[in-house]
Amino acid sequence: MRIAFLLFPNVTQLDLTGPAQVLSRMGEGTHVDLVAATLEAVPTDAGFAILPTATFDEVPTADILCVPGGFGINGAIADDATIDWVRHVGTHAQWVTSVCTGSLVLGAAGLLEGYRAACHWGQRHMLPLFGATAVAERVVVDRNRVTGGGVTAGIDFAFRLMALIRGEAHARMVQLALEYDPDPPFDSGSPEHADAALVAAYQRRVERLAPGRDEELRRLAARRGYS
Repeated sequence: MRIAFLLFPNVTQLDLTGPAQVLSRMGEGTHVDLVAATLEAVPTDAGFAILPTATFDEVPTADILCVPGGFGINGAIADDATIDWVRHVGTHAQWVTSVCTGSLVLGAAGLLEGYRAACHWGQRHMLPLFGATAVAERVVVDRNRVTGGGVTAGIDFAFRLMALIRGEAHARMVQLALEYDPDPPFDSGSPEHADAALVAAYQRRVERLAPGRDEELRRLAARRGYS
């Protein structure tokens, strides 16, 4: 089974590395590729870079396509080569998946029209722009589209996908092997649980870090034929 993760500048590394760690244990014959336009190191939004294992030309097909998110998604959506690759691989993949705001990249490639999908809560409202139905759940399964919510939801997403493909028993074994037994120290991991002041402070911080990102995304969507 070939699993292809899109890699682009300013990706959120945990969107990619969390699911990759889980899905790499799908079973014998599993091959994970981190795919980018070139083989040059790709900067993440964590301050370090990741080396791609293959280029777009080298991975024309995959059994599973997974698109992570991050502050770099607008750049990915603006890049024709990236969107063309996502569209081509996604059209032929058995499973089309994403983590966090990666679902917006799938949407821009025309792969979520008429599908329910998850996204990071801060940009979930942008999914209908691409013909998708936004769902406030940690993992959403709609036919062969499996999408995860923000960042850490990528690990839950990977186990759900593994269970769909290999069965729950195998997924439970991998969960045990990775000691995935989350016990967060605070109950503020979603806007439903965090207090309103904290949510507002986060939103102000994002606007400082990425001013006008929603407006830019709307312009990019229009360029891709969505409005």
